[in-house]
Amino acid sequence: MSRKTRATMAFEKSGKPFEILEYTYDPEAASIGRQAADSLGLPASMVFKTLMVMAGDEVCVALLPSDRELNMKALATVAGRKSAAMLRPEDAERISGYHVGGISPLGQKKRLRCFVDASATDLAFMVVNGGQRGLQIKAAPADLIAILGAGVAALAVPPG
Repeated sequence: MSRKTRATMAFEKSGKPFEILEYTYDPEAASIGRQAADSLGLPASMVFKTLMVMAGDEVCVALLPSDRELNMKALATVAGRKSAAMLRPEDAERISGYHVGGISPLGQKKRLRCFVDASATDLAFMVVNGGQRGLQIKAAPADLIAILGAGVAALAVPPG
């Protein structure tokens, strides 16, 4: 597996410290984020999933803990739109330039508005996809938020 992706290069370019983590990706896992957390021996609350969302007529990126679900109304509100819905996997791949299971918020084909769940600000570090299945980036939340120019809001709700 290559440890050089558009996502890792974006972090390198920022000059901010980060760590690359690798795990064995399971395409059959019920939850990619939870499988990554389990494989890395980390709490699911620290491993954030990258979701590609259509908010009104704008594609946005939402980052939230892998053990939570996205509150679409909250995302629509913070994005200044009336509604929000998940993108189809094929659209997410085409727009991001990454494959599902390897979609990173960093180094996408086009810079999109990004929103990070507020729970990240309470963490010493967070983990996001590194742009390839089985590759993750571990970094300080403030650094990741700054690199992404992300908004921070309460976006996550318990599953169910």
